[in-house]
Amino acid sequence: MSEWVEIVDQNFTPDEFDAYCRTLQWTAWRPSFVVLHNTGVPSLAQRPDGLTEAHIQGLVAYYRDDQGWHAGPHLFIDDRQIWAFTPLTVPGVHSPSWNRLALGVEMLGDYEVEAFDSDRGALVRENAMAALATLHEVLGIDVNTLRLHREDPQTTHACPGKNVRKLEVIQAVQDLIMSHHGGEHSPESPS
Repeated sequence: MSEWVEIVDQNFTPDEFDAYCRTLQWTAWRPSFVVLHNTGVPSLAQRPDGLTEAHIQGLVAYYRDDQGWHAGPHLFIDDRQIWAFTPLTVPGVHSPSWNRLALGVEMLGDYEVEAFDSDRGALVRENAMAALATLHEVLGIDVNTLRLHREDPQTTHACPGKNVRKLEVIQAVQDLIMSHHGGEHSPESPS
């Protein structure tokens, strides 16, 4: 087993996450795209108060001790915050075909049955779209390269669930990136 990569173990609001990502330098490894996941278990119903420090430490034990992995996904996102788990500047473990190529973003919930567009699912979606916009913008990655875990040819389950629709996610992320720029890159109108 490889040596465990110590987790970042910090949580952020979307604005704090954006500021954090702008301090990072991807020199040893640079991801080519982002893979979106859902936890499935635990579901939103199983974590009524979102993820806590104890839950994050439980995930460390699960990935490191039970699975024997050297790392886990890069982010865990719930309806309250964005947790940085595996450092964004090194490969994580989250998708068999794409670990060395992509960032792994886990959303709390079972979006095969839980709603992604209302109630707490909508809040997870909002935080996830903000994190994805930041990652794509900071790294200069085309949003259209986003992949859902279920697209990995070595994956056998429907992660992140049928209620997460790829084209809607891409559009939401593109809209957020455009709103960050406030039209500053649009051509000037003729006088």
